Amino acid sequence: MVEEWSNPDRVNEYLSREIPHRDVAEELLLEALPDSVERVLDLGTGDGRMLALIRTGHPNASGVGIDSSAPMLERARRRFLDDESIDLRLGDLANLSEVGGSFDAVVSALAIHHLEHAKKRVLFREIYRLLKLDGVFVNLDLVSSPSEELHEHFRRAINRPQDDPTDRLAGLGEQLEWLEDAGFGMVDCRFKWLELTLFVARRS
Repeated sequence: MVEEWSNPDRVNEYLSREIPHRDVAEELLLEALPDSVERVLDLGTGDGRMLALIRTGHPNASGVGIDSSAPMLERARRRFLDDESIDLRLGDLANLSEVGGSFDAVVSALAIHHLEHAKKRVLFREIYRLLKLDGVFVNLDLVSSPSEELHEHFRRAINRPQDDPTDRLAGLGEQLEWLEDAGFGMVDCRFKWLELTLFVARRS
């Protein structure tokens, strides 16, 4: 999977995609964040879109962005040129052992669904560890459809003729259970349009 995301053409194609209602989901993502965000971790930061979005409401927040794709991070570095409060790192989402400190919020957008299910569960436990008390994990991602017919409907809606080979979609219900198993005291689905889903989990 890392090799695929090292291809600049693949990265450019992925970033050019438009998903209906993503703007609505992102507004709800911002609403789910704590009132005060001093430090945020963005998993699968890509071109830095989510960090930039969060800074619109929390301009003084510092951020750590992690991605396994060097071309993605290069796009993010251009976005945050000379901004020393944003720390961009090449790394594996399945291994956050070297991420230090604690965070008011951990966010991710359209990234975690690329992990195998067992690694998703490990990641959720790592996120819980990294959050401050009352910190929030907000994940805008894709979930599996309950039927192949609905999956095909979603693909047509986002103008994708076939599945991405790196997709490893899990169900909505099972991911809510995995978040609870990781220790989160409050888990919720705040938005869902077909497979596009916004998860919110609080360490309480």
